[in-house]
Amino acid sequence: MKGHLAVSLQAAMDPTLACLSATLVCAAGYLLLRSRKEHPPFAPGPPANPIVGNILQLPTSAAWFKCMEWKAKYGDLVYLHGIGKSVLIVNNLSCVTDLLERRWSIYSHRPTFTAVGELMGVDQSLALMSYGEEWREHRKIVHGSLNPTAVKKWHAVQQEMAALLNKDLLNDPREFQHHIRLTASRIVLYVGYGLFAPDMEDPYIQDNEKTMDIIGHGMSPGAFLCDLFPILKYSPSWVPFQRRIAESKKVIERTGMAPPSLAKDLIMSGNDESYFQNRATWAVSSMYGAGTETTSATVQTFVLAMALYPNVQKRAQDEIDTVVGLDRMPVIADMPQLPFIQALIKETLRWHPPVPLSIPHRTTQDDIYEGFFIPKDTIVFPNIWAITRDTSNPEEFNPDRFLLESDKPVDPFGYVFGTGRRICTGMHLAENSVFAMVSGILFAFNIASPTGAKLVPRFNSKHISSPENFECTITPRSEAKAELVRQIAADVTIGV
Repeated sequence: MKGHLAVSLQAAMDPTLACLSATLVCAAGYLLLRSRKEHPPFAPGPPANPIVGNILQLPTSAAWFKCMEWKAKYGDLVYLHGIGKSVLIVNNLSCVTDLLERRWSIYSHRPTFTAVGELMGVDQSLALMSYGEEWREHRKIVHGSLNPTAVKKWHAVQQEMAALLNKDLLNDPREFQHHIRLTASRIVLYVGYGLFAPDMEDPYIQDNEKTMDIIGHGMSPGAFLCDLFPILKYSPSWVPFQRRIAESKKVIERTGMAPPSLAKDLIMSGNDESYFQNRATWAVSSMYGAGTETTSATVQTFVLAMALYPNVQKRAQDEIDTVVGLDRMPVIADMPQLPFIQALIKETLRWHPPVPLSIPHRTTQDDIYEGFFIPKDTIVFPNIWAITRDTSNPEEFNPDRFLLESDKPVDPFGYVFGTGRRICTGMHLAENSVFAMVSGILFAFNIASPTGAKLVPRFNSKHISSPENFECTITPRSEAKAELVRQIAADVTIGV
């Protein structure tokens, strides 16, 4: 009796266990009631447990690989369910287009990210904000400053930052991944806040880097238990995940304290209400995460590809030499005259997309697609990795696939930055940054695999995925090129 009483008291004193048990009971009842309703079948998926379903089979990291396995077994639509939640993995671009673009009124919302969004406050960012009037106002603010015409004002900034990148690569080529990340951070920090960061130890970069790590982890499927069981957000502050959330929130709040530049443009655009200023602050803070992480990942992937495919590198250099000449770096205005460079960048995005599993959407009502029932509040994951593999020899780096007259793959710029109403507003700024950095490197340097070692491409499993640390040799194409890199960098006015 005493032992039984002790166990009972221990269970009663554990609020997390009590909340979890209550949630499981409610979820089981909810699923039982739902199952009694008549509707078309769900899309196929892996075998499910009667109570928790199969939703916990979705990995918390590198989930795109498991989703690819499921595609081979179950098809383009894979359905997961359990503990009161429904998840749909979409593995085909035409399905993504049908659902997220053509049926945007149903599929434009975001799921509730209890930890990162609600508890840490990141649900005020454009990427995670729920679809509605506030989101439309927020997007309108950002689009006015980051549309294809507006971003031209930042061309000179991006080109000067690319020149500084070349100088860093010349002086210390072994730290190329560090230099690429610094350059991507510098561009967004300058465009967003009017600040020049001398190095990665800059406090604004440090806070934003920590914030992106927090958000990237928190957006992984099932990273926080309270995302699966929202009732756990009421757990006491001493519960470990609550302490972690509180610490993370302090870091995130610091990222909105920087002096403005793009933020100033937004705030001074005719509306000085505090609400508008708050939206502008979040707009610029959001831009750092989207712009820095994806740009850095893409350029690092480009370097890896050039080390592995020297013939592709040579063709790209030849095009630059012929079109641009030998005595100046390419500028963003040269982009239309450099079709192979454009194809190379597209192939980089396809070969390893920076966001292999896109930020999920959420349905606002029941829907039927391809004969399958999709319940209201289903979390919808576009599997970008599967889309990029839908081509011949997908693991081969081959820019020519984007230069074909027929059977040309869909331009990855149309889906790697999001789809439908949720497409990333900073994609044009990011595209220009990638072009400036990639074309500048090709103009000045040769990239090769390390002597006597086999280079194997490996990528991390973060939400925004980039190459793991790897070695390669980066050398000036000639002494004349090295001197030109020094001269161009000496003429840079930013940060002087």
